[in-house]
Amino acid sequence: MKKLKRLQNQTKIVFNSKFLRNLSPAERFEFLQLCHRRTYKEGEFVFYRNDPGTGMYFIEEGKVELTFSAEDETTDSELKEGFLLETADSFGALSIGYNLRRKSSAKCVTDCTLLGFFKPDFEVLMDRHPQIAVRFLQTLSNIALRQLEHATNKIEELSDAYTAVKIEFEAYYQPETPEE
Repeated sequence: MKKLKRLQNQTKIVFNSKFLRNLSPAERFEFLQLCHRRTYKEGEFVFYRNDPGTGMYFIEEGKVELTFSAEDETTDSELKEGFLLETADSFGALSIGYNLRRKSSAKCVTDCTLLGFFKPDFEVLMDRHPQIAVRFLQTLSNIALRQLEHATNKIEELSDAYTAVKIEFEAYYQPETPEE
């Protein structure tokens, strides 16, 4: 009975995920089959800023705070600067499609149960269900483009249009770094 309740809860989270809204219910079910359940204690970090991105997470239970301080990850002052995420939220998605380091730390504010979806899981998804993998990548690309547009607009607002476009093009022409 407990296992059935847990599966129903996980299904509800994945099926109601804003991140996966462009997938059909059958495709979301296939996605759920590749997720891994992980538990964390209050105060435990899921990952740290500048770690290599290895996967994304859906919050099944609990609260996670994304923090951005360059200071020591264990300071309480850092928690004032973050974003609080709760049950059914997801985070870390861009690490699946892109070779990026984490831009934030993820710290459990309460005991947490997370569903993890990692790069090897994405490879399995590509092999088994390439159409789902393509839709997933489309979602990641849309998020990355929205973030780029927002960042460019903010840079322009804080400096000028030339600087914003210059930074954008410098990143475009910067050689790729080899995967680590």
